[in-house]
Amino acid sequence: MAAAAEYLPPPTSDPDSGIDGVRMTWNSWPRTKLESSKCVIPIAASIAPLRPHPDLITVPYAPLRCKTCVAALSPFSQVDFPSKLWICPFCLQRNHFPPHYAGISESNVPAELYPQCSTIQYTLDSGNNGRDRLGSVYVFVLDTCMIEEELGFAKSELKRAIGLLGDDVRVGFVTFGTQVHVHELGLEGMSKVYVFRGEKEVSKEKVMEQLGLSGGRRVGAGYPKGGVVTGQNGFVSGGGGGVDRFLLPASECEYTLSSLLDELPTDQWQVPPGNRALRCTGVALSVAAGLVGACLPGTGARIIALVGGPCTEGPGVIVSKDLSEPVRSHKDLDKDAAPYFHKAVKFYDGLSKQLVSQGHVLDLFASALDQVGVAEMKLSVEKTGGLVVLAESFGHSVFKDSFKRLFDEAEQSLGLCYNGTLEIHCSKDIKIQGILGPCTSLEKKGSAVADVVIGQGNTTSWKMCSFDKTTCLTVYFDISATERPNLPGNVNPQLYVQFLTSYQTPDGQTFLRVTTVTRRWVESDIGSEELVQGFDQETAAVVMARLCSHKMEL
Repeated sequence: MAAAAEYLPPPTSDPDSGIDGVRMTWNSWPRTKLESSKCVIPIAASIAPLRPHPDLITVPYAPLRCKTCVAALSPFSQVDFPSKLWICPFCLQRNHFPPHYAGISESNVPAELYPQCSTIQYTLDSGNNGRDRLGSVYVFVLDTCMIEEELGFAKSELKRAIGLLGDDVRVGFVTFGTQVHVHELGLEGMSKVYVFRGEKEVSKEKVMEQLGLSGGRRVGAGYPKGGVVTGQNGFVSGGGGGVDRFLLPASECEYTLSSLLDELPTDQWQVPPGNRALRCTGVALSVAAGLVGACLPGTGARIIALVGGPCTEGPGVIVSKDLSEPVRSHKDLDKDAAPYFHKAVKFYDGLSKQLVSQGHVLDLFASALDQVGVAEMKLSVEKTGGLVVLAESFGHSVFKDSFKRLFDEAEQSLGLCYNGTLEIHCSKDIKIQGILGPCTSLEKKGSAVADVVIGQGNTTSWKMCSFDKTTCLTVYFDISATERPNLPGNVNPQLYVQFLTSYQTPDGQTFLRVTTVTRRWVESDIGSEELVQGFDQETAAVVMARLCSHKMEL
């Protein structure tokens, strides 16, 4: 335990500083399900898990957790100082303080018990002094089925982006057209490429086997016997150097990658008159996902796809190669007259599940006058918290400025974080219906899971592969109590909700931010005025807009 005075910020004069980053539609909650059903606006919270605040403090240790419900110690926990016990406000479990909290007293309490620390941040890897931190990984996936001018614009921006990356950031490079080429950046003086056919779907295991990253591969010339071992910086290495051959620190491969881009031509396969170029976007993204899957769990990685047209080959195809067949329109989708749509959506849904399980992100930068298939790829981007930028050309300022912002570390930095999880604990009689926002359900069942599902539901824990300081999630709640307590005088009039957000910074450091908020229960027949006064119309507008948008997409 560390004394709070070491980490406490200077006091703020603003009582509504918003350190929690949580706003609710109703700041007073009805007691029963029947009473809550009379509220036309749903009971919901809009949360910003990474909202910066000058009063937020970070302590260099892990939080104390309740041994029953795993909620974290907070200012709302009751503390018995003589007995060295604390009572969890969620399940009322009595927990003993560990030995290193032996000095706790009314005049010496840890930072997490200070009233102003309803939101506090813990450092989860402070013990290793950064020795075992895993840096970020960027895999660039470049479409070569473009005219020479467009490809030149894209290559120029890629060079500039690599120059903006930190020295410890690892970089990989994949190009695709009719076939997929994975470039080995670890060789000097020569170019080595692994080629995958574009018309067949390829699994993660097959990708790793073909790239020599799997212990189950056949032993051949140039590969020593043996399985997979862990290399430096948390990367898997097998015979022949492992993933270090494909993912190198930016400082080591900048020259190699620049030379490779200078010599990179457009797709060399002949396109017959009246046909579209054969573009295997789906296979390229599968191969890139398999490549970053060779990293150890906990490594933040982004697959950045630069696409110049629709997929016409292999899984994820949205239109045939025949130019006489137009790309599906919105009317075709409404009438269910798009022959490739459902199959492509199913493929990208499977890809999104793989990326979420790995904790990796897919970003899409598309520059074309025609459609490129964002409707089909939307699931993979949304569920991983990725970005989508559409422009008419790779030479357009919309693409250039947006692409630069992704790597900028100055004042314009997006503040991106990786591999996050969100866990929510609630008081008894509160159920979680789900979340709308860039997250995916981890299917963690519990007593706080509601029967009605909104968005990503059926869980009390969610995965956020990528999010930033402006990311906002909407959490929908339900009241499960069917009748009021018989002895209202003995019931706690306060309810509690706790949000635990763990995340990884680009330099590999892991933090856990704990936010605990409290609101009042009210009896609607005698406290309707209090219920109305606690209504937040701005939050309600956001909550209802998100809910309407979600229902329109169903």
